[in-house]
Amino acid sequence: MTQREGFTEIEVQVDEKVEKAVNYDDITGKISKGDRVVLNTTAVRLGLGTGGYHFVQANLTHPVVHMEGPGHIMKLRYTPEQIKVLSIEEEAAGFSEVFNRFQSLDGFPVVIFSLHSALAPIVVSIKLLRPKLKIAYIMTDGGALPVRISHSVYELRNSGLLDMVITSGHTFGGDFETINIYSALITAKEIAGADAAVIGMGPGNVGTGTKWGFSGIQLGESINAVNILGGRPVFCPRISFCDPRARHRGISHHSQTVLSTVALTPAIVVLPYLAEPKNDFLKKQIENNEIEKKHRVIWEHGDRGWEKLQEMSLRVTTMGRGIQEEKDFFLGACASGLYLAKLSRQIGLN
Repeated sequence: MTQREGFTEIEVQVDEKVEKAVNYDDITGKISKGDRVVLNTTAVRLGLGTGGYHFVQANLTHPVVHMEGPGHIMKLRYTPEQIKVLSIEEEAAGFSEVFNRFQSLDGFPVVIFSLHSALAPIVVSIKLLRPKLKIAYIMTDGGALPVRISHSVYELRNSGLLDMVITSGHTFGGDFETINIYSALITAKEIAGADAAVIGMGPGNVGTGTKWGFSGIQLGESINAVNILGGRPVFCPRISFCDPRARHRGISHHSQTVLSTVALTPAIVVLPYLAEPKNDFLKKQIENNEIEKKHRVIWEHGDRGWEKLQEMSLRVTTMGRGIQEEKDFFLGACASGLYLAKLSRQIGLN
């Protein structure tokens, strides 16, 4: 159906029905018409947000896969799918001294976002104002682990908007592989030569409806990491007035928890200008959670980024809703990107 580096969408016959599946060529090898495969069908059977895809677990026709290339750091450790990568921190990569001598990010600007669907509007908005700014996407491991699954990353790279991808923790497949968020940030600035970074999970944010039970809680740890290393964190809250769940109305309870409790260090929190009743709702949430006692709240117009997003051929949705239906979410993401672009100009980047 679709093929790109390391990623193949296929049609498979399952119990006399034709269904969709994904094959990760780096893990289960290349696949051909007529191959017999073992599928992981769990997510589709549960109705989870995988796009209706099964995943190839093994190719019975070609069962042996040899992983070529250097490196001896394992990701997906102690699972049948564990893979070796050349992690940028290991001696064979040749950058040990960069990490050992590192002192500070010196104000390196970083946007931290929640849902993966915010990546494209943030990057598009940054490039709208600062087309020459080099942007690194640091993918964290709270969602999907293979970067190949992301249509947004593929399209942003192909369009020249996203300059590099750093896969952190157990995520894999980026231009640079790193063991944790700290070395990923150092890699972005000192090795990849990025002017700014955006940090967030891949597709597949996990939530349970409880205060602590969501994978996006790691965003607070990302804020702390950026501050610890001397960077400048810009936080993009998850905002919606379309989501039928009350806990996600306005600023999602996920973002509220991250900002009020998990982040122990300050961030610049960017909110979009919306219609007045919605602005009042956001202001009340900021006040009730005492966000401004710890963080600096900035209001920014996101319209220019949102309009640019509409002109482009990028496939952008969030929680199944498009940029018209979920306009407030995308205005928020665009506002964060536009703010970072302005911030980069203030601190003299390119």
